[in-house]
Amino acid sequence: MAEGTIKKLTDKGFGFIKTDGAKDLFFHSKALQGVSFDELHEGQKVTFTEGRSDKGPCAENVRPV
Repeated sequence: MAEGTIKKLTDKGFGFIKTDGAKDLFFHSKALQGVSFDELHEGQKVTFTEGRSDKGPCAENVRPV
């Protein structure tokens, strides 16, 4: 599993994870494991697996570290 930091959260139930790569990864609240969206905060470290959606790369199985 890869690690990253939550860069931005929205009030619509999705956010972005800053990774070591050049691009930030999108994630939806449905991709969370063991935590609710309301428990997350910007700057929090998370683990995830990189997946693919119809709009491009995304983070799946997102869990706080």
